[in-house]
Amino acid sequence: MQKTDSIFENTEIAFALKSDSELERAYFLFKMISIEPLVKIGTAATNFAIKAHLPIEGLIRSTVFDHFCGGVNEEDCLPVIDKMYEKGVSSVLDYSVEGKENEAEFDAAMHMILKIIDFAKAIDSIPIAVFKPTGFGRFYLYEKLGKGEALTEKEQEEWDRVVNRFDVVCKKSKDNDIAILIDAEESWMQDAADDLITQMMRKYNTDKPIVYNTLQMYRHDRLAFLEKQHEIAKTEGFYLGYKLVRGAYMEKENERAEENGYISPICINKKATDENFDVGLKYVLDNLEKMSLFAGTHNEESSYLLMQLMEERGLDNNDSRIWFGQLYGMSDHISYNLASKGYNVAKYMPFGPVKDVMPYLIRRAEENTSVAGQTSRELNLLSKEKKRRKKK
Repeated sequence: MQKTDSIFENTEIAFALKSDSELERAYFLFKMISIEPLVKIGTAATNFAIKAHLPIEGLIRSTVFDHFCGGVNEEDCLPVIDKMYEKGVSSVLDYSVEGKENEAEFDAAMHMILKIIDFAKAIDSIPIAVFKPTGFGRFYLYEKLGKGEALTEKEQEEWDRVVNRFDVVCKKSKDNDIAILIDAEESWMQDAADDLITQMMRKYNTDKPIVYNTLQMYRHDRLAFLEKQHEIAKTEGFYLGYKLVRGAYMEKENERAEENGYISPICINKKATDENFDVGLKYVLDNLEKMSLFAGTHNEESSYLLMQLMEERGLDNNDSRIWFGQLYGMSDHISYNLASKGYNVAKYMPFGPVKDVMPYLIRRAEENTSVAGQTSRELNLLSKEKKRRKKK
């Protein structure tokens, strides 16, 4: 696969599903997101308005929410899911409600994921489900276990319920043959999550990968972790599924490391992160007999590399063990152009009540502001498509 093919330049395919007004809205949103002070002011104002119960949900819903989210509930997402699937792009319904702290909310999150798995079983366009570890239990428990500290009797009972939620969801995924992606979070809670996910892999990845862990490749230790997991899986005879991403908590990770006087888990620079991600891709593709890959990336170079690696190994574009993934509302030039060439592509589609999804939306805005080139690339492509349509 030669990069000179430049398949990601085709804006007609990339934005085929967007009406002229939706194209204009997307351009306006990314223009706003490109102005860092505006994002900071907007974030503070939005947080204040929500806490003060000001009536701003309609404004959020018609702008940033509708661009980055599928809807307020799973049924709400269906028209969008169907439209995307007509273009060959599948959906990963992501219940993006964050920061919950009590048992009733954790149980509600579990039941929502079970409902999504039922939903997915009935619809070809949703081949994969997803959840966050802290959607099923308190961050504090993961953190305490990760430090190797003993839980109190009450905490142990609470942790047992977390383990049970994982188990119920992973069993349901296995019974329905729906892959389940488990997202990664901050490094200081991830060890406990990793141990629990490995436990689920042992139990449910007996015939093929059903349970997928997530590796944030901006962490310099993830390649060694992957290799170690591979050795365990070979010895014990189970399969591995991995979603590879670059990572989403860099500033928080670096700040905490500095405050607490330990070496940051984050790679020294972006180049090192990119290299780490690409080596991770190669490692999984070299071991496909025991692994499957969900490549979660908005990076064109890494996408071209994965296409090239597949071609070199004589793999079909639609090999069931390999998926490309992007977030809904971003990098449509990658998603839809890959799908047009027959690759397996899925968009992460967040949904949930507007106020509950706001932490997710704020993170997306901040991420687009901080990732060099991301927003300008979106703007250039949207501008290119606007000009193309005017010439018609």
